[in-house]
Amino acid sequence: MTQQKESLNPNKKSLAHFFGLHHLMGQNEIILVYSGEITQSQIKTLLAFTERKFSMVNMEDIVRRKIFNIMVEMLQNISKNAIDNTPEFSKFAPIFLIGETEEIFFLISNNKISNDKIEMLKNRIEKVNTLDAVGLKKLYKEVRLTGKFSEVSGAGIGIIDMARKSENKLTYDFTAIDDAHSMYSLQIDIHKNVNIKTK
Repeated sequence: MTQQKESLNPNKKSLAHFFGLHHLMGQNEIILVYSGEITQSQIKTLLAFTERKFSMVNMEDIVRRKIFNIMVEMLQNISKNAIDNTPEFSKFAPIFLIGETEEIFFLISNNKISNDKIEMLKNRIEKVNTLDAVGLKKLYKEVRLTGKFSEVSGAGIGIIDMARKSENKLTYDFTAIDDAHSMYSLQIDIHKNVNIKTK
């Protein structure tokens, strides 16, 4: 897990804990933060809010499109993978935020998952993190044609697509809640300067 902790903003801390998230918010410019149930209706509301916020920001259109496309994918993933809303797990409600530093915009999602999904997600993310733009394009086409993520069961096309759009490695973390569940944190960075590519 060294890679993911080294690339988190700020202070290289896990995003799975609320206090770590609170510290993150104190150290960076936060554009949007939401915690709670994420439904299709809520996704539309969050997108509309973000669109209004970005209408007041001077940024390149290509960067704005990347943010919105990745935002939709991250929110839909949270919605599709929702486990429950029982009182005992209320403190583990999904969290989504968008923030910025001088160089990047960063999008973070944090949601509860079943532990039996961890290995699959980790393998998929590690796979895309080894590929450059050409490799990601090839894998994307392969998955679209076959419906299978190379060497990993299931489609997983959303992860590939987010990696392609961000042109950065995906940062992730898993923090155990109990024997059956963990918090899954994902951070995706988008450079404000579109000419910078780190993949």
